[in-house]
Amino acid sequence: MEKYLLPQKPSPKRVQRRHEWKRSLIELQGRFEPKYRHHLSALLIQSYTEIGAFPHFYHVDGVPCQTHLNRLARAVNMDPPFPITSQGISALEFDTKGIYLVSVTKSGCLTVHDFETLYCHTSGLVPLGLKEDESKHVLHLSLNRQLDVVRWNIANQDEVACTSMKKNEVLIFDIGYISSEPVEVLRTRRTVTLHGSDVHKGLTDIAFTIFDKSRLIASDTNGMVNLWDRRMGVLPYLELTSNCRSTINSIQVNVENQIVFGAGRHGTIYMWDLRGGRSSSGFQSHKEVCHPPITSWKVASMLEKIGTLKAQSAIVPKEVHSIDFDPSCPYQLAFHLDDGWSGVLDIYNCQVTHVHCPPPAWLNDSNISADLLYLRKPSWLPTYSIYAVGSSSANGIHLLDFYPDPSSPCHVDYSMDIERHSSANNQEKQNKFVPLSEAVTACAAHPINGAIIAGTKNSSLLVASQHKQST
Repeated sequence: MEKYLLPQKPSPKRVQRRHEWKRSLIELQGRFEPKYRHHLSALLIQSYTEIGAFPHFYHVDGVPCQTHLNRLARAVNMDPPFPITSQGISALEFDTKGIYLVSVTKSGCLTVHDFETLYCHTSGLVPLGLKEDESKHVLHLSLNRQLDVVRWNIANQDEVACTSMKKNEVLIFDIGYISSEPVEVLRTRRTVTLHGSDVHKGLTDIAFTIFDKSRLIASDTNGMVNLWDRRMGVLPYLELTSNCRSTINSIQVNVENQIVFGAGRHGTIYMWDLRGGRSSSGFQSHKEVCHPPITSWKVASMLEKIGTLKAQSAIVPKEVHSIDFDPSCPYQLAFHLDDGWSGVLDIYNCQVTHVHCPPPAWLNDSNISADLLYLRKPSWLPTYSIYAVGSSSANGIHLLDFYPDPSSPCHVDYSMDIERHSSANNQEKQNKFVPLSEAVTACAAHPINGAIIAGTKNSSLLVASQHKQST
């Protein structure tokens, strides 16, 4: 009978595909890939919120400090006897390990906080309602002069340097000494006009070089960058000149300590090469006193090259408030303009790759004239290429995704359609506005946990961090 049966056709084999192990690279290599970090940054940005506020109600020898007095007078008097420019925190910065936070106010207070003490107040480890313990401050001085910038010495974390746009001096304090007097005072050289009068030079920003605690750089209100070697004296041994005599608001040194970048009032970013370039060697030659920039970029001209932006906005030259290198991508130089715009200059390709244009201040009835009296100082988060900048029109900060790739929503080549249909990203990237209780003038990001400290026009410190889930 079997010979009359039709042979059975072999059934096709069913190939079962195993699900891709998405975490294999992370588990095998022990580190996050850049694309995966960027994916996580979308969640990180959305989790920030204000978790604590610390008003500057401090004392010196039992008497309210000048910042404390100015804040009280502003609260009592509708028309205070002092200008608005004497208010607020003008700069703040963490040390490299995130242990200490230093801040300066327009009223002349220099304060070094223990960050762990501040964070304990915000995390509920200190009883609710208990005021900040001033005895926990590492240093608090009232210097009776306007202070506009403060920096840690990168090569010597016991030292902080501060200066003012109204003085031509850099004051250097050692936080190991409880003294109201600086351990060293550096000054600029005198500049005399054709008529024999002195040119006023205030100092606007400070930068220290890595691995050399003796060298210090400071920009001034006369369009120059001064370089000191503290072993040689209190006067600068070298001056870098710009193409004009206007204020340079912000300076940065690249990671190799070879290139200095500066930007200021006319919306131009300058670049000087300390190794040489158009002039002889910057650090070795002492015969030439002044050195011009090897190149410069007008920010407005670079923004005009972005066709989609030029079609929607009238681009005019704007003052550059701040420039800052991305710690996780050293060729990204962020800039912030006085109208609230922010962007990134790729120093390798010499082009603007990212831009963020918030609504103008007049839409929110913001006091534009008063806001221009402050130089806003943003900060990068230590990872993920996220830029934190105080809003020019509202109480809060913008967290901007400046990831160095077209997948960033601020990238000039960003396409929302490509982002939505990308298989590697199941969540659309977006920026985040974090509402805060006061208007922000300066930001500093913790170098390890990414907590943001915002200094305000009312001289308060606001802590913004990831939202704590209640249990």
